[in-house]
Amino acid sequence: MRPTPHKALAASALGIAALAAALLPVTPAAAAPPNAAPLAAACTPAQVVTNGGFESGTSPWTQSSSTVITSRSGQSAHGGTSFAWLNGVGSTHTDTLSQSVTIPSGCSSATLTFWLHIDTAETTSSTAYDKLTAKIGSTTLATYSNLNKATGYVQKSFDVSAFAGQTVSLAFTGTEDSSLQTSFVLDDIALDTSGGTTPPADSTRTPAAPSYTVSLSSNSSGTGWTGHESATFTNASSTALSEVYLRLWDNYHGTCSAMPITVSNVTGGTAGALSVGCTALQIALPTPLAQGQSTTIGFDLGITVPSGADRFGYDGAFSMIGNALPVLAIKDGSGWHLDPYTNNGESFYSLAADFKVTLDHPTTLLVPATGTSVDTPGSSGRTVTTATASKVRDFAWAAGPFTKISGTSTAGTPINIYSVSGISSSSAQSMLTTAKTAVDAHAGRFGAYPYGELDAVIDNNFWFGGMEYPGFVLDLVSTTALTHEIGHQWFYGIVGDDEYNSPWLDEAFTDYATDLALGSTGTNCWNSVSWASTAEKITNSMAYWDAHSSRYSTVVYGYGKCALHDLRRVLGDTTMAKLLKDYATSHWYGVSTTAEFKAAAQAATTTDLTSFWTQHRIDG
Repeated sequence: MRPTPHKALAASALGIAALAAALLPVTPAAAAPPNAAPLAAACTPAQVVTNGGFESGTSPWTQSSSTVITSRSGQSAHGGTSFAWLNGVGSTHTDTLSQSVTIPSGCSSATLTFWLHIDTAETTSSTAYDKLTAKIGSTTLATYSNLNKATGYVQKSFDVSAFAGQTVSLAFTGTEDSSLQTSFVLDDIALDTSGGTTPPADSTRTPAAPSYTVSLSSNSSGTGWTGHESATFTNASSTALSEVYLRLWDNYHGTCSAMPITVSNVTGGTAGALSVGCTALQIALPTPLAQGQSTTIGFDLGITVPSGADRFGYDGAFSMIGNALPVLAIKDGSGWHLDPYTNNGESFYSLAADFKVTLDHPTTLLVPATGTSVDTPGSSGRTVTTATASKVRDFAWAAGPFTKISGTSTAGTPINIYSVSGISSSSAQSMLTTAKTAVDAHAGRFGAYPYGELDAVIDNNFWFGGMEYPGFVLDLVSTTALTHEIGHQWFYGIVGDDEYNSPWLDEAFTDYATDLALGSTGTNCWNSVSWASTAEKITNSMAYWDAHSSRYSTVVYGYGKCALHDLRRVLGDTTMAKLLKDYATSHWYGVSTTAEFKAAAQAATTTDLTSFWTQHRIDG
């Protein structure tokens, strides 16, 4: 995904103003408190806040008055009917809400999320009269005020991994001054834990070699899809597999009481609890799957596309359906990867898989999709689009009355440009030219494009700039952005990575590739770098960047690509080009890590790169 300068403004209009919300000074929560307990050897993923949606009365919350947890009129819930309403009195007043939580030992990842709505009668644009403080233990996570007022709820997210192995108080305190009310409304509070600090007997990534077969039928507008999905996979690990997890990523775009992605009638296993904001579904296998054994799970699937020009959303008559198909989570040396969804970047860590997806839809709708598509007549007035894709990490599609133009790159890649209404024919033609040039430029540097055709959906209403999927991208009319998204076909698509924990491995590398494709040498780009804190590093995870969202693009994209330009200057153009080509080849359809890239770079030169990694804040 490539953020654009107007991202924060447009995101606010879509109800995700958390990306740009200005906070009062925050005490960092990253450092472990002095009494942090040592991590144990194992972690069972869990959501440790009880009654976070306030739908089960008040227990086990402690509230300053019986009116804090409520369903009374004047405010509304984010999900369900109940919520926590702090302050809103209009006179000197303090409200508190707290719960004791235990974060399991051994969990390398613990993420606190909550939804917050702030409205106020204060008229100032500069003075914080009324405040809400969020704390865990003795650590202040954030302070909000009347200056953070917003229409609707905004999700907040914090990395609280430092508190693993402890029982601490999760507390919210709201204070008002003597006049003019400010209401702080909380709902759907969750603290999800995952990961482990001690690898299992085998750190091999599993379940391996997944194969997905999907058959879906749409409603008349392409905003609703129902049908069936099955997933076949093999346990590659020497540790028997007793369960798997499906990632229902797009449930982030709804609530647990109104999920856009529904899974039912599971076969081949038993559905367990939903966790991580209802984006992870446990499936218990009937018997443990030994190394080398394969099995299949199946389920009925429902998809409801929400309104909004988003990577999952509809813009007028045009639906974008990214990350809607449930895919298998990965278990590796850190345990199950059940990281939360991030709207600031990506969380989509998955292994290369085969997909066969059949989409039954009205003939009036064109359906660009991942893979190579073939259309056949369906029932009266309908078309069946069958898309097949091999060795891809995800599958996405769109549906709508697009205008389509096609061409072929010089190297022979078929390109299709699908435009929404309002995109001029000249703009579409420009994007076709850009796509042809970009796919060949990247292929020449990193290896031939393997996915047959490439589809690009163009819509200038996308708040996020552009978004990558295998063989399928969403984008604005922008030469730079489209060149970037096509670059992701190599870095994330072909050369995979853990997007949540190592976002620089796809975004920085793709921005570097974009510079090369557009003839930019990155001259002097490192000279203007200014770090915000000692904790800020190019290699930080999305848990860090979600808490410091205004710095994400600057550091991961900007500083990241500048670091690679600097590495090129250290190694020389020819050596750097060979390094990246060889690195892509050695990780083709696999997963890359920062440590592996650093080792490959060091092997390419006699110069000791230790100080280079330190100077550029590249850890791992």
